[in-house]
Amino acid sequence: MSTPVKRHKGPKPRPANDNSNLRDRFLAARPGWRDIVYGAIAWGAAMAISAQASLWLSVAALTSHYWSLTALAFAGAALAWPFSLVAFRFIAFRRAREAAFAAAFLCLTVFTIGITSALFAIIFRSYYAQWHGEPFTKLWLVQTVFTTASALYQFAVLGIRLYLPLGVGSLFMASWLLASRYSPTKNRKSGILA
Repeated sequence: MSTPVKRHKGPKPRPANDNSNLRDRFLAARPGWRDIVYGAIAWGAAMAISAQASLWLSVAALTSHYWSLTALAFAGAALAWPFSLVAFRFIAFRRAREAAFAAAFLCLTVFTIGITSALFAIIFRSYYAQWHGEPFTKLWLVQTVFTTASALYQFAVLGIRLYLPLGVGSLFMASWLLASRYSPTKNRKSGILA
């Protein structure tokens, strides 16, 4: 008894190491200036409002660093937006909307926290630089490394709280908006993304 072999219908499968669409990914990842500027302002404002709400809920805004922390949250998020947008578009190229949502969520989270913590580490290190040794010596290098590591640890423990509770909601909304604006379907006639 012989069963017929089912033939694959459709385009020929590509090997796993085929990077022919890498150029297309890079071209699709380039955002326009409006997406960068308006998105950075909106994302920065959302994270600044989240930081203010967190400070109001935790210490009733009774801190001398209220506006400094708000500015840090705004600057970190605004600087993270272009990197997040490019990485999102690169990762989500021709993917389903669910995958685009996950890519947007991941990119916004990683870049916003990463760049904001780096800004905090720069400010922290510049404050403690007055007690460091002579520049570019072995002692100075050790002090700089440990001061930066301490700043990153402090931001991980205390700074992440600035994004709760409103930051998570803003993250979901921004990821949903990016994924809904993203169209993974191809226009069959022209071969470009719709």
